[in-house]
Amino acid sequence: MLNPNLDEIQLNKQEYERYSRHLILPEVGLEGQKRLKAASVLCIGTGGLGSPLLLYLAAAGVGRIGIVDFDIVDHSNLQRQVIHGTSWVGKPKIESAKNRILEINPFCQVDLYETRVSSENAIDIATPYDIIIDGTDNFPTRYLMNDVCVLLNKPNVYGSIFRFEGQATVFNYEGGPNYRDLYPEPPPPGMVPSCAEGGVLGVLCGVVGSIQATEAIKIILGQGTTLSGRLLLYNALDMTFRQLKLRPNPVRPVIEKLIDYEQFCGIPQAKAQEAQEQQQISEMTVAELKELIDSGAKDFVLLDVRNPNEYQIAQIPGSVLVPLPDIEHGEGVAKVKELLNGHRLIAHCKMGGRSAKALGILKEAGIEGINVKGGITAWSQEVDSSVPQY
Repeated sequence: MLNPNLDEIQLNKQEYERYSRHLILPEVGLEGQKRLKAASVLCIGTGGLGSPLLLYLAAAGVGRIGIVDFDIVDHSNLQRQVIHGTSWVGKPKIESAKNRILEINPFCQVDLYETRVSSENAIDIATPYDIIIDGTDNFPTRYLMNDVCVLLNKPNVYGSIFRFEGQATVFNYEGGPNYRDLYPEPPPPGMVPSCAEGGVLGVLCGVVGSIQATEAIKIILGQGTTLSGRLLLYNALDMTFRQLKLRPNPVRPVIEKLIDYEQFCGIPQAKAQEAQEQQQISEMTVAELKELIDSGAKDFVLLDVRNPNEYQIAQIPGSVLVPLPDIEHGEGVAKVKELLNGHRLIAHCKMGGRSAKALGILKEAGIEGINVKGGITAWSQEVDSSVPQY
């Protein structure tokens, strides 16, 4: 309801006081605050981006906020997902988010959808809302929500983050471009590491999430110039902002229906290939590795293929570091051959994926090895809880 009947919207005495700093802004005023109260926004995800943008939308007085998430709060979330607290670890993120939103602004209506958004439910979930905000971290959901916004003719406020860099724009607004104009095809699965693999500066999420909230509020108020047609690029290390122009592609395919987005992004094929590759590589559990170490056996080399900064955080006793990038570039292969000197090779990483990839490369070089299932994370969970998890 981006053009509500403002005569039907009233603020109570508490709201006048709460929003006083908005009300004295000519660009907002009483009419703008009523528009905010009448507006509805759906946020997909309550992670790094969803956390700050939900806080600011609630504080600004957006009347109805929908939240879609099916995850639970983990200790590793708290470095950047500021809507959650330590007392909520192990509990649903959407419940944590609702609790915090109502603490900030009890006049908000908060709708919860504790589910994975999919082609089957996305239209029904999104239909009641004026604006969709994409706070996700995976390509299938980004393409899905883009197509939902196109089909329903709703603005899609987009943001993404990785390591020290972020980007934001507004898709599908007033004839502007949509996500498929920026990314006509998804990247090959695994080419873009997740934040869990590559890391992310926590405060980066606050900057990009706040930009998304700003764009949503401007759309509701009908004020200013949105990022539609412009991709804003932010580098936190350099503290620079750049803009790229975006235009609709005149020959892009017409979106007529929702599709299988996992299939579109190649994930089933990638998982099948990964499973096939792992079947060709022997595995051992962390319990079996512990038994081998405790036996005093000296006929093996335990290879750690994580990055050096990860190795500083935690190690399995007796492991030797040769990072996966070194193995991929070739120099690590020679080092592994030198380390082995006739011994067996056992490899691990954080969770097992990178070490399986390393063993596949080494196998092509004639070096057979065994992968530690679950990596050092499983070691911490099942063998030695004093080893930090990250």
